[in-house]
Amino acid sequence: MEDSVKSAKKSKMMADADSVASLKALGTEAVKAADSVAKAKKDALAELFKNDKEKAKSDSLHKAELKEGETYKADEKQVKLYYEKDIPKGTVLLTNARIVTMKGDEVIEKGDILIENNRIKEIGISGSLDAGKAKVFDMSGKTITPGFIDTHAHMWPTWGLHKNSVWMYAANLAYGVTTTRDPQTATTDVLTYGNMVDAGMIPGPRIYSTGPGVGYWMYNLKSLDQTKNILKQYSKYFNTQYIKMYRVGNRQHRQWVIMAAKEQKLMPTTEGGLDFKLNMTQLIDGYPGHEHSIPIYPLYQDVTKTIAESKMAVTPTLLVAYGGPWAENYYYTTESPLHDPKLNRFTPYEELNSKARRRAGGLGGWFAPEDHVFTKHAEGINAIFEQGGLAGIGSHGQLQGLGYHWELWSVASGGMKAHDALKVATISGAEALGLDKELGSIEVGKLADLVIMESNPLENIRNTNTITHVMKNGRIYDGNTLDEVYPTSRKMDATPWTKVAPVSNTTLK
Repeated sequence: MEDSVKSAKKSKMMADADSVASLKALGTEAVKAADSVAKAKKDALAELFKNDKEKAKSDSLHKAELKEGETYKADEKQVKLYYEKDIPKGTVLLTNARIVTMKGDEVIEKGDILIENNRIKEIGISGSLDAGKAKVFDMSGKTITPGFIDTHAHMWPTWGLHKNSVWMYAANLAYGVTTTRDPQTATTDVLTYGNMVDAGMIPGPRIYSTGPGVGYWMYNLKSLDQTKNILKQYSKYFNTQYIKMYRVGNRQHRQWVIMAAKEQKLMPTTEGGLDFKLNMTQLIDGYPGHEHSIPIYPLYQDVTKTIAESKMAVTPTLLVAYGGPWAENYYYTTESPLHDPKLNRFTPYEELNSKARRRAGGLGGWFAPEDHVFTKHAEGINAIFEQGGLAGIGSHGQLQGLGYHWELWSVASGGMKAHDALKVATISGAEALGLDKELGSIEVGKLADLVIMESNPLENIRNTNTITHVMKNGRIYDGNTLDEVYPTSRKMDATPWTKVAPVSNTTLK
């Protein structure tokens, strides 16, 4: 009878207790009783499932369903948005120019290019094309190349608030950059800015991007299936065509990313990260892109030939070179960007003066010429390119517009022929981005992106900065002002980022 009373009391205590705290409040006897009952139930279930496999499977599925139900899933409704892309109407003939087509080593010393709407219709020796009623521009003495391609362009406009003009876009276009790829945008704002450019709402180069990087700070990759789901953000929702695998973890993680990218038809590039062994394993695993310089010197043929034959496109970003002073410091100390009228037109006062008026502290400083390393890195790029490899010009957003030319000259500084340097700036960059069927060379059917220069860059690569006109998508702009001259005559409004300098309005001395 006494045992029965004790058992009843224990049962009541168990019924009353609905948490660990309330159990403890009832005393140690209640805690021991609860533990005893819980252990007995667990043992009984284990024995049951041991003897009945079907019940064990059913229980496992039930628990999985409960766990799945605990994860919040939003209802998804697909909404398609459309906008009309800007395609100019009309036919224009550019005559009597030196044309560097980028079809091998072809140079037409005196040729014509006929453009209809936004595509190249015909190319030939001057006087050989039937232009009909086309608008004619005489380019005598000038050199025409395809539009420049920046394969590592950080052009980060205002985040969280879309503006109607972007000075970075205008600056790059004025300096001949007609196509860009940003390999790490940090935010998704760039996606809609790119749409605004395509729609003709704001002037700028073609905007391609990876969207925010697939980075170690963002994702904890645990399986191939989870990785595939993560990349759907880019392939399905962002529709970027590109991603940047930003040091996500160990080699297994990196392989999951490239496997998922291949399945979803995304082109991944990588972060160099000052790690030669990492760079080589990424190459071996099939990554088609490499950002920043290979961080050792010299590169021997076992490395350069392997990179060349793998077709892993290397964008060395020498303006922020690894292993020594950044190349941009060389140009800041040997050029006069602060007093460049064109650069001042396309760059806000605070931006340019904070970079170019003095180079102290974190900005770098003055270095002896022999301390610079960018020419050594350029030798490796030259070796890769000469063996049939791919390279790109990436200005890294260091100095919008003019910085692209600094980077191009830096890549050429390792002994590269001027014609090859121009190929890296155009057709090689296009192939690196998978855009070579539409861009990168002057060929019939391709998009009409062209750079027109006063002086011949084949004689001196620094002549790339003698731009008189830029054609992007069939529209011709004045190279100094970005005023559109064809097919619609209109002025470029630079007032959103420029200010009129104060003038004296008093006779007081």
